[in-house]
Amino acid sequence: MTKYGTQKLQRADARPVEWRIADAAVPYAEAVAAMEARVAAILAGEAPELVWLVEHPPLYTAGTSARASDLIEARFPVHETGRGGEYTYHGPGQRVAYVMLDLNARTRDVRAFVTALEAWVIAALAAFNLRGEVREGRVGVWVRRPDKGAGHEDKIAAIGIRMRRWVSFHGISLNVEPDLAHFGGIVPCGIADPRYGVTSLVDLGIPVSMPEVDAILRGAFESVFGPTG
Repeated sequence: MTKYGTQKLQRADARPVEWRIADAAVPYAEAVAAMEARVAAILAGEAPELVWLVEHPPLYTAGTSARASDLIEARFPVHETGRGGEYTYHGPGQRVAYVMLDLNARTRDVRAFVTALEAWVIAALAAFNLRGEVREGRVGVWVRRPDKGAGHEDKIAAIGIRMRRWVSFHGISLNVEPDLAHFGGIVPCGIADPRYGVTSLVDLGIPVSMPEVDAILRGAFESVFGPTG
């Protein structure tokens, strides 16, 4: 058990997960095609598991639960996607981590996997002295904002996954320094309550570079899922 109370989804053979960082913005359709190809290769035993860190040009994605009314203004391209969840925004200054893990070699438990993804983000935030928390009925990782009023919380990381024969794809997005105004074109994750907004590391007063975030994410990932290489 981890200190977050979730089972570690580590491979019994401790085979390392490939860790890759894109060196330029990746178009969304290109990222989806690459994930589809990698999942097929993992299932065929032709490639190792992969965590792929990217940034996207500004865009919105609609998950399988997205409601048309939550698209307020299509300021950027809108992509239908097979991941779980509702509308979200991706863009520069946001670290997207696409997680292609074979749960056949770990634990065939979607709930445990999502909990482990949350634990990964929470561990990374702790390295910045931030307390990330999860909430029943509100997917993602949240931080309390007493400076904005009693009971106010902001989402700092979103989670949306898809499974194919127990191999995962899609993953998490962590707001490092995106333009938060860009979230205004949607109801993020379908949550319209004004007590719940969106924030980022820089918005919280933590000036950090993307390479620094990537290093923290890698260490936190290994603490939950096992070695990378």
